[in-house]
Amino acid sequence: MATLDIWCHIHSLMPMGDAARVACVSQAFARFWRCHPNLVFTYETLGLKGNLCYEDDKMRHFTSKVDHILKKHSGIGVKTFKLAVGLVYNDKDYCHLNHFDSWLRIAVKPGIEELTLSLSSLNARYNFPCSLLSSGTRDSLRYLSLVGCNFHPTVKCGSLRSLTRQHLCVVHIKDQELACFLANSFSLERLEIRYCSAILCLKIPFLQRLSFLKVILCDRLQAIQSKTSNLSNFDFAGDLRVQLSLGDTRQIRKLSRTCNDAAFYARTELPSSMPNLVILTICSYTEMVNTPMVTSKFLHLKFLNIILGGPAYDFVSLVSFFSCFSFLRKFHLEYKSLVLPSRMERVLIFADPSTLRMIPHHHHDKLKRVDIINFSSAKSLVELTCHIVESTMSLERLTLDTTQGLPRCLLNKHAECFPMDRDVVSEGQRALLAAPTYIKPKVQSTVEFNILEPCSRCHGAELM
Repeated sequence: MATLDIWCHIHSLMPMGDAARVACVSQAFARFWRCHPNLVFTYETLGLKGNLCYEDDKMRHFTSKVDHILKKHSGIGVKTFKLAVGLVYNDKDYCHLNHFDSWLRIAVKPGIEELTLSLSSLNARYNFPCSLLSSGTRDSLRYLSLVGCNFHPTVKCGSLRSLTRQHLCVVHIKDQELACFLANSFSLERLEIRYCSAILCLKIPFLQRLSFLKVILCDRLQAIQSKTSNLSNFDFAGDLRVQLSLGDTRQIRKLSRTCNDAAFYARTELPSSMPNLVILTICSYTEMVNTPMVTSKFLHLKFLNIILGGPAYDFVSLVSFFSCFSFLRKFHLEYKSLVLPSRMERVLIFADPSTLRMIPHHHHDKLKRVDIINFSSAKSLVELTCHIVESTMSLERLTLDTTQGLPRCLLNKHAECFPMDRDVVSEGQRALLAAPTYIKPKVQSTVEFNILEPCSRCHGAELM
């Protein structure tokens, strides 16, 4: 390889900002810049983050910089193009959206592999030029991510032979348009759709390689119909009334389900409909029905994550899950509620310190790690924790986090913990008394037992 080719290759591996800087001091690198393969335009890469106070200044500087950079670039050799404007452009700047067309037409050429256009939801009237996906582009494009725009593909786009990943967020696209686009994406492996409110029925044709599907809060969605046969990872946040037709659900190994009463749904429906799950995550901020005891079992589940809300939920009912596992290795429980602890309708262990309920033991010889986030002095949560400790001889690590699991400060730096309400901190203090009183005496000496408490430096005022 010639020396010039080596330098060109080194230049192509540099982040865009560094590549642009060296192009300013060397004619050779300036020539390389015209073919730089990775163009990423964000606040950070353009040096605008935190430097400009007024929205008009941000918009003007962002436009000027991107224009200047792209005019120096030939548009040849671009592999990655990312344009993330965030809130630089607002609803008043419709005339400036015309810049997007010219920028995309410079950069999106045959040979491009990754294309990301991320606008704010205020820019949702911008129409992505679907003509860019025709001709030679469709033979090379592997990743397409669109955020905050209109996307109306037609049959003229043809087949995108190389597209393996697609992400749509706050995108206006109709059912038939999306179905047509997917039908021409033969190699698609991952599909993510978020907050796309125009979709009523998501129809996924037979895509032999599609293994990952994520659909998050498309509020008008009524049904998902999939003909794919290899779906192994499904992540869905939406109403239980949404009809799911996912083909052979025995192939699904990993499921994340967010909806009201998700724990009830998971315990009563999933063992029969998705019997081969290995990883299960369920999230419900309004769990109003206690989890019932049923005989059905998960035969292969190893990792269980439960995120729950609901002011009067009886945590002991989660024992129903433990009765249906043979190979569970890790259990993660997180309690989240929009209601402050002082307003919850639950019995606290210190308000009713009578004998804890006796729960039939289902001995576990595989469970090794248990994490409980937002551990509190709720009597039913203490009872559940005691049951887990007493029935799990294989336990190696137990962590009770009395905070909300939010980022914590590093004590040797100036960062601060994420703010917590005084009421939440006070409940954490009660939990710190409950854990050593009722739980620690039952923990075997071989178990690593951790209790995480609110940071005294950042939450000192609330602790007083």
